[in-house]
Amino acid sequence: MLYYLFNWLDSLDFPGAGVFQYISFRAAFSAITSLLIMLLFGKPFIRFIRRRQIGETVRQLGLEGQSEKAGTPTMGGVLILVAIIIPTLLFAQLDNIYVLIMLGTTAWLGLVGFVDDYIKVFKKDKRGLPGRFKVVGQVTLGLAVGLLVMFHPAISDHSTLTTIPFVKDNELDYAKIITWMGDWTQNWVWLLYVIIVILVVTAVSNASNLTDGLDGLATGIASVNGGALAILAWLSGNVIMAGYLNIMYLPNIGELTVFIAAFVGATLGFLWFNTHPAEIFMGDTGSLAIGGIIAVFALLIRKELLLPVLCGIYLIEDLSVIIQTASCKIYRRRHRLPMSQPVPVEHRAFLMTPLHHHYQKKGLKEQKITQRFVIVAILLAIVSIVTLKMR
Repeated sequence: MLYYLFNWLDSLDFPGAGVFQYISFRAAFSAITSLLIMLLFGKPFIRFIRRRQIGETVRQLGLEGQSEKAGTPTMGGVLILVAIIIPTLLFAQLDNIYVLIMLGTTAWLGLVGFVDDYIKVFKKDKRGLPGRFKVVGQVTLGLAVGLLVMFHPAISDHSTLTTIPFVKDNELDYAKIITWMGDWTQNWVWLLYVIIVILVVTAVSNASNLTDGLDGLATGIASVNGGALAILAWLSGNVIMAGYLNIMYLPNIGELTVFIAAFVGATLGFLWFNTHPAEIFMGDTGSLAIGGIIAVFALLIRKELLLPVLCGIYLIEDLSVIIQTASCKIYRRRHRLPMSQPVPVEHRAFLMTPLHHHYQKKGLKEQKITQRFVIVAILLAIVSIVTLKMR
């Protein structure tokens, strides 16, 4: 909104109004505004939640410090979403299709997560929203994003090109995967792209949800990932820098820097209250939305194949659960045990999953695990950016 106001003032030669034309300026103010929203309204929001006894129900898993978390205010993801949306509305170009997609992503997955939190907190049902409904919400988003990228008239480039890291000619056309279809390749490659979008959105959103298990872990990693994505978006949307780095130039994509700057400000601001001992939890309202935002953002800037590196923490958390589940099933089948019978600890791949709980079981303090995971996330973010020249 302010972008259009200052654009009008600039047309009247109002002194200083032209500075709003610079994406870097608006992105900086977007991050600052988002951070201020979190810092100014964080305490009042926590008091509001606490007065209404909207507290976290913690499953007792025998982990150190777990019982103290019971009753901690939750649904802080609502404030995160507000702190992302308001600065974006103020500083971004709202006629930019990419910005609109990201706002829709934030609102949609925030709503899915809110319903899950509402059932847990107000309906007192620890199971929350059934998993299949969460997946339906994620698939619906992936379908909508994929179709918009492929067919919306405001997106001039409907190609299925993407960036592939660590390769000299670092562009991959998904059409090459189905060249066996012959003349039908170009007619049906959009369907392949939509399926890929759905898989990426679902996987990263669920992985973010799994990672949200320790104080400051999910928000710390999300802020690091957001910072890396901000750099990648700005470079991809700048014709000079894209040409210098020999990377894919994406017209109008630089405007997403304003959105992701708000995302970084919101997650850092939430981290102020979420560090150990946490004063508030984000709940699924925040964790599902954060993962979806990272996934869709990476897809829009054509960097989704970089996610296994950038979101390496998400990947190992997800894989730990998959490996644990598979190993337990194999053990039960081998020993002809019922599926309800627990597998002895010594025969499990991990002491507990997701992976951060495994290290808790090994005796590491919660703060140490969080700090080490965030350090690894920073290293992975640096590697992700360096891939622009590592080919």
